[in-house]
Amino acid sequence: MIKFIKKLLLLIIIVLIVITGIYIYRGYKLYKDAIEEISIEEKVNQIKEKTENYTKYEVLPKDYINAVLAVEDRNFFKHNGINIISIGRAVVMNIKEQKIVEGGSTITQQLAKNIYFNQKKEITRKVAEVFMTFKLEQNLEKEEIFELYVNTIYFGDGYYNIYDACHGYFDKEVKDMDLYESTLLAGIPNAPSVYAPTKNPELAKQRQNQVLKKMVKYHYLTKEEADAVIDSIE
Repeated sequence: MIKFIKKLLLLIIIVLIVITGIYIYRGYKLYKDAIEEISIEEKVNQIKEKTENYTKYEVLPKDYINAVLAVEDRNFFKHNGINIISIGRAVVMNIKEQKIVEGGSTITQQLAKNIYFNQKKEITRKVAEVFMTFKLEQNLEKEEIFELYVNTIYFGDGYYNIYDACHGYFDKEVKDMDLYESTLLAGIPNAPSVYAPTKNPELAKQRQNQVLKKMVKYHYLTKEEADAVIDSIE
């Protein structure tokens, strides 16, 4: 019986290795096809040329940058594009559900997905995204990655970049956003159809509250500063 169990475990391990290898191969091929079709340099230039009123990193308010980091990827300026802990947690959840229900994506991974791949939650695409993430980190500075990210994410209500969202929701320049506006916008891209304030104002407030709490947790704001914004929301 013990020998049988050992053989069964060995067989399971071999099968898992083979399946993993297949996904890695397919993901790498998807990545190579994408990068050969258009290089990162060409893709970046294309985005900057086609995005009317492209917003530079230097223009972004510090509160907005901190809000995005707190809620999306607090170790963004420290990691190499991949957050192992978040991925590990996501892998456990995905195995449990037998499908991709959690991504564990960093800002760089989200950028890779947004500019090169579709939004479908497929394992092969996720592997390709990892390869592309490393490529982006090798070729771009962190500030430019963040800059590209906010110029290519969807903020709901037909706004596909930070400039359009700021003007559409607040009728003001990006550089003039205050803490209230910065934390509201930082929470929307997680689920634009749900958190767009023009669609679901109460859910948008709840999400903004989450952003503020994260900012306090990671020491971007004091509790008093966050409470002042929360009081103004309520």
